[in-house]
Amino acid sequence: MAALRRKFGEDYQVVNTNRAATFPSAPVKKKRQRFVEKNGRCNVQHGNLGGETSRYLSDLFTTLVDLKWRWNLLIFILTYTIAWLVMASMWWIIAYIRGDLNHGHDASYTPCVANVYNFPSAFLFFIETEATIGYGYRYITEKCPEGIILFLFQSLLGSIVDAFLIGCMFIKMSQPKKRAETLMFSQDAVISQRDGKLCLMFRVGNLRNSHMVSAQIRCKLIKGYLSSQEFLSLKNPQPEHQRCGI
Repeated sequence: MAALRRKFGEDYQVVNTNRAATFPSAPVKKKRQRFVEKNGRCNVQHGNLGGETSRYLSDLFTTLVDLKWRWNLLIFILTYTIAWLVMASMWWIIAYIRGDLNHGHDASYTPCVANVYNFPSAFLFFIETEATIGYGYRYITEKCPEGIILFLFQSLLGSIVDAFLIGCMFIKMSQPKKRAETLMFSQDAVISQRDGKLCLMFRVGNLRNSHMVSAQIRCKLIKGYLSSQEFLSLKNPQPEHQRCGI
């Protein structure tokens, strides 16, 4: 060994020729997530917004439209339920303050709202008025100015709530987010020369019989970059084995 070092210099290294010797394995590449899913949705999540979340409340209508269906339905049900209970409570409070609850079955007494004896009857009167059902059994009398004012306020508030929530649900249902489910893209894309230029080509098919007018397609080209380890492994590839001839 010493003679070999004197002959070939200090740079001489002995290579193990044993077949059972293990060689360093190539680094395992991590699976990268897609930037754009096959259905056209961009795989982007917003983070580190800090105190900017309050800006969503400035455009509440668009915020509700962008919410998921389960949150929209929850807000829809809670809004109507709370509004109904609050307005029914106000009718019951008017009847309680005027003493109508104690003279419910007195034919000679003129109440604010006829045939309202308790909270359930006040709730039914509000639902009949709000939904314009009008069974005719419960009605407002002319000797109740506070009831007339509350009736006007109820009509205005109900129109605003209906326009806001029903409009939000209608716009959300009319959005063609699921339209991409019936659009098929070719499994592979090819690069071919057309008109003297290299072009990236793929096919798009529509499964529906209806035609798409003025359709627009946007393509995003994601340019990938190699890490330092991947770049060094490509620049200086390591051989699978080394041989030393003496």
